[in-house]
Amino acid sequence: MDIVAPTNKPAKSATPTVAQPRAHPVAEFQDVVKVFPVQIEMPDVTVLKNVSFTIPEGSFTMLHGPSGSGKSTILNTLIGLEPPTSGKVCVAGTDLYAQTSDERASFRARNIGMVHQDNYWVNSLTVAENVALPLLLSGWAKQKALFLAKQSIARVGLEEFADYNPTVLSGGQQQRVSFARATVIRPRILVADEPTGNLDSVNGDRIIELLQDFNKSYGATVVLVTHNDELLSNSDNIIEVKDGEVTEVGAFKKPGAKK
Repeated sequence: MDIVAPTNKPAKSATPTVAQPRAHPVAEFQDVVKVFPVQIEMPDVTVLKNVSFTIPEGSFTMLHGPSGSGKSTILNTLIGLEPPTSGKVCVAGTDLYAQTSDERASFRARNIGMVHQDNYWVNSLTVAENVALPLLLSGWAKQKALFLAKQSIARVGLEEFADYNPTVLSGGQQQRVSFARATVIRPRILVADEPTGNLDSVNGDRIIELLQDFNKSYGATVVLVTHNDELLSNSDNIIEVKDGEVTEVGAFKKPGAKK
């Protein structure tokens, strides 16, 4: 059950600026291989096997496959956390792994928002302060960062909780706050890692609606990582992953539809 706050006058949110989709892909994997070394006298584990695909700018893309298929490794490689053993990864026109780790961190802070399955809060901070963190860590003045954070919170309908501690909110409300934090920088790419996995269907649907609205209103690329077949119809581009390989890339096809 959602926490109910005292009724306050709703805060006004900023009018969205619709961005025009670009013709080139926002991300491209070229023959990416990832090998993890294991214990001595044990063979190394190849998690990604010559993975190649593109993600169109402004698309709602789903990275879909069963647990253990390699989705998480692709995700971490996409956002600059997992250098590939070989191959090339370009994001927003940047050769990601030609950069240093510090340069990748700065690039990620400017261009990529993340919504996780589990929420990570600084428990000593309020909802607004937690949402403002990406801005504060990028050098924004506190007053301006908090102003933008409260706008972002208002866009998910939780402005009355800005001064609450996030841990007292319901699971669904916390995930909406997580969305507000991920989008406060208006990222070019929004990555959501199993964002509905811990939610009931009602709250899960709210998160999908927020992702779709952000995709349509701001022209941002959304990449949703999931093993849930029921979510596929919400996308316009699907990357199927199985056993470390991309088996199919393309638009969603209804069951029974001809290829």
